[in-house]
Amino acid sequence: MKRTWQGWGPDEQAEQHYLVHPRGLAGGGDVRHISEFLRASGWRDHSKTGGPLAMESPDRTIRIAYDPYVLPGGWTIRGAATRHSNEWSAHLGRQTPVEIVAGLTDALTRPRSAHAPNVWAPLQEQNWHTRFEGEHYTATSPDGTAWMQYHQSPDGEAMWWTGAKDSQGNGWTANFSPSTPMHLVQAFSTELANPDPVMRPRGRVPLSAQIRTWSVSVKPSQLSAWQQARITAARATAWARNSVRSPHTRPTTRPHAHTGGARAHH
Repeated sequence: MKRTWQGWGPDEQAEQHYLVHPRGLAGGGDVRHISEFLRASGWRDHSKTGGPLAMESPDRTIRIAYDPYVLPGGWTIRGAATRHSNEWSAHLGRQTPVEIVAGLTDALTRPRSAHAPNVWAPLQEQNWHTRFEGEHYTATSPDGTAWMQYHQSPDGEAMWWTGAKDSQGNGWTANFSPSTPMHLVQAFSTELANPDPVMRPRGRVPLSAQIRTWSVSVKPSQLSAWQQARITAARATAWARNSVRSPHTRPTTRPHAHTGGARAHH
């Protein structure tokens, strides 16, 4: 399973990438960031060649689809009713950065924390501005480009609504059904609030006055090493879950986004 590559020889050309901040406006990114992690975690891939992404959890209770070919397109995540939760769904726009989507989808592969979830805590830790607005409770990022809102309708239905937009109106929105497990919404808000930039290849950086970019030269072998580290972490967690059922030896591996390595020098 180990992937080997020759050293960074003179024949390997570095490619220009960009670190983009804030991550909410970085554009969709590479869907494989999510699909390869899920595959390594034991999910079934039902995608048809050249068609939309379609994946199913090992216990068949959760389905994830990504369809860029229809309008408005984007991510649909559906959870079937189980003993622990009601049926739920999440819809995320096409331009939702994969690193933020992965906050939610990665969490689907891990044991639930014993701590009570708090969607607002990760946002407040990053100095998001929280306030009540009538029936809504809203958190807004310090630069005003991203938000998370808890909305209660007159009939008592609760809904989470979130997104990011620049001053030209480019961006994305997402919503979670009232029954979406809170720990998943928190996992999403954690990555939404993450202050680290994300990496995009040249030509894939949105045009926006609100984003800042740093140019970095990255060798293909470095990219594949970061991607492989994420996949290896997923495999290790899946293996530990499948082979050891004791609650005392639960895995604590938390895969990190592979952008971190590029941030050392710029």
